[in-house]
Amino acid sequence: MNQYLKILVVDDEADSRETYKMLLESQGYTAVAASSAEEALAFLEQEFCHIILSDIMMPGMDGLAFLQEVKTRYQDRTEVIMTTGYGSIETAVEAMKRGAFSYFVKSHNPDELLLELEKAASRLEMANMKSIRKEESEKYLLGSKNPAMEEVWKLVDLVANSSANVLITGESGTGKEIVAEEIHRRCDRSDKPFIAINCQQYPHELIESELFGHEKGAYTGAVSRRIGKLEQAAGGTVFLDEIGDLSMDVQVMLLRVLEKKEIERIGSNTVIPVDFRLVTATNRPLEEMVREKTFRQDFLYRINTIEIKVPPLRQRREDLPDFIRFFVHKYEKETGKRITGIDDAAKDWLLHQEYAGNIRELKNIIERMVILSGSRGILTMEGGAETSASAVLEENRNAETESSLSYKEARANFDRQFILDTLQTTNGNITKAAEKMGLSRRQLFNKIVELQIDVSTMK
Repeated sequence: MNQYLKILVVDDEADSRETYKMLLESQGYTAVAASSAEEALAFLEQEFCHIILSDIMMPGMDGLAFLQEVKTRYQDRTEVIMTTGYGSIETAVEAMKRGAFSYFVKSHNPDELLLELEKAASRLEMANMKSIRKEESEKYLLGSKNPAMEEVWKLVDLVANSSANVLITGESGTGKEIVAEEIHRRCDRSDKPFIAINCQQYPHELIESELFGHEKGAYTGAVSRRIGKLEQAAGGTVFLDEIGDLSMDVQVMLLRVLEKKEIERIGSNTVIPVDFRLVTATNRPLEEMVREKTFRQDFLYRINTIEIKVPPLRQRREDLPDFIRFFVHKYEKETGKRITGIDDAAKDWLLHQEYAGNIRELKNIIERMVILSGSRGILTMEGGAETSASAVLEENRNAETESSLSYKEARANFDRQFILDTLQTTNGNITKAAEKMGLSRRQLFNKIVELQIDVSTMK
């Protein structure tokens, strides 16, 4: 549900700010912009932003100093993606060390940026679900009135103290990680670590190091030894979320680990015994992926000794009143507001949504309603969920069929505007524009022809 995510673009170049804003808004994000790190920090004191897209090279406070300040103030509540016109691996590594989620080279395909944004959003969503788990009323999910959800918890009890690998399936936002945490809490490994890894959030070249660790000098940027997550688990539970996003070669490596109970750090031939209980989760159709040969059948057999299916929120409407009360109370405390009630229209609307984003979507809607509630403290349709129910339902029904077309249109619009803006700064000089964009002259020329851009008007 991109419309609930606010992204702050920080760049001293006006053309870049507008281009990023156009791309983000075309994908449904709420985008705001600042021309400097100082302006961005002042803005953040007034309004919260989920993700920050910040240039590295800026006058005054540069991007790295800005990143460090953001992480000091907001820690993991806000993710930061750094942007640069220079593909410097050293700068990127330094940004990651200081807490950046990832980085994007401006001359690269905008698809890469959109993918990183999705991954950052996924990490924030996981953190939100963790914070819900730690609330005083943490039993809000465990005390379900829904028969299917009650069966989930019965199955959790049955498998908790076994050594079986568990696969948790269900739509995004249903609380799969909470189920995984509960398996760990109820098992005899509960005094050992619970290590959660979102496979989607790591680029292919980093997930191997994250899982297995590496030795100093194993590759460029490996400045010291790193202990991987599988080794860190040390008798506890490893939870691999978004398991369907693992590459085939990493699946092979994990399959060997599950069979041999040993790993080798990258850059080392030393065999290290490991002991952990594996729990995985996905919202993707793994059996279909096996047929399409994008997921290994032997790996699926290994991780799927027991499958636990978490029902979507629309199939457990009897839990909605409890969820609504829980989130109203949560955001009352966070915002310092006093909510005295919900008007009938808003209550009816909340109880009859389809919730394609499940618990996560409901949480975001309530947060918005509380933040925008009036002085009376009554939640209304005007107070935050100001999207008609029919429009939301239509969006949910058509999201999958329309996303491809709108995405292609957004990409074409982004490419066209990005090229136009760059050409304007070079007075139509294709060679200079190509240099600024990090493309060859031929690549840029072919794109100009494809998008039917008239360069003659810029000279």
